[in-house]
Amino acid sequence: MAFATAKDGTRIYFKDWGSGPPVVFSHGWPLTADAWDPQLKLMADNGFRAIAHDRRGGGRSDQPWEGNDLDTYADDLAAVMEALDLHGAVLVGHSTGGGEVTRYIGRHGSGRVAKVVLLGAIPPLMLRTEANPEGLPIEVFDEIRNGVLTDRSQYYKDLSIPFYGANREGSTVSQGTRDAFWLWSMTVGIKGAHDCIKAFSETDLTEDLKKFDVPTLIVHGDDDQIVPIVAAGDKSSKIVKDAVFKVYQGAPHGLSMVPEYADRFNADLLDFARG
Repeated sequence: MAFATAKDGTRIYFKDWGSGPPVVFSHGWPLTADAWDPQLKLMADNGFRAIAHDRRGGGRSDQPWEGNDLDTYADDLAAVMEALDLHGAVLVGHSTGGGEVTRYIGRHGSGRVAKVVLLGAIPPLMLRTEANPEGLPIEVFDEIRNGVLTDRSQYYKDLSIPFYGANREGSTVSQGTRDAFWLWSMTVGIKGAHDCIKAFSETDLTEDLKKFDVPTLIVHGDDDQIVPIVAAGDKSSKIVKDAVFKVYQGAPHGLSMVPEYADRFNADLLDFARG
C-alpha cells in the first residue's frame, strides 16, 4: 500500500489511479477514500490521475491520538500532495473533506492547485452562533458525539438513512450503499471519529474561503439533511469570488452515491475538470 508521512510521523494511506492531470479527492465523515471509488474510476478512465487518501484516524491510515482537527487534516493533505509532487491539481472535497480542502487553501495556498470542487461541504461554519444563525445548534453535535460514544455501529446504520435521503419518498438509494457506509465508518477509530465532530462543526472557515483564487465549483443538494445548504453552499458561494454554484433539487448529502444524482454530479465534475 502507498503512504505519505505527515509532519508528526502519521502514515496517510492513499490510492493513486491512472495518469494525467491530477484530481485529488477528500472524503466526508466518518468515511474513507473508498467512498470516492466511482469518481476515481471515472476520472482515471477519462485521462486524469485520480488520488484519494484515508483521513488520519480511519481506513488504512494510522490512528494517532492527536491531530484530529482541520489544521492537521489540511497538513496531511499537503503531505500527500508533496509526496506525489502534484501540480495543477483539481481538489474535490465532500462534507468534512470540503473543509479539509478549504483549510488547505487557507494554510498552504493554491500554488499546487488549478481548481476546487466543494460538494455538500461544511464551510463556512456549521455551528449556530450569533453571527451564524443559519447554523445548527450545539445540541445536534452533542447528539452525534453521544451516538459515536455509546453504540457507534447502530448509530452509523441509522445515520445512513438521512445521509442518503432514504427517508424521502421515492428514494432509490440501495441497502448495499447504506451497508457500505456502515462498513467504511466502522474502520474509523472511535477517538478520531469523536474528535472530528468538533472539527467539522466548530471550525470557522470564512477567512479560508476568502483566500480562494482559482476556479471553484460548489455543488449542494437542497434536501441535504446533514449539512444544510442555507448554512453552507449558499454562504460559501457568496464568499468565494466568481464561484459557480449548482443546487441539485431534492438531493441528499451523499448525492454522489445516489443514482439519480450521481450521474449528474459525475458529468459536472468531468466537465469542470476538463474546462
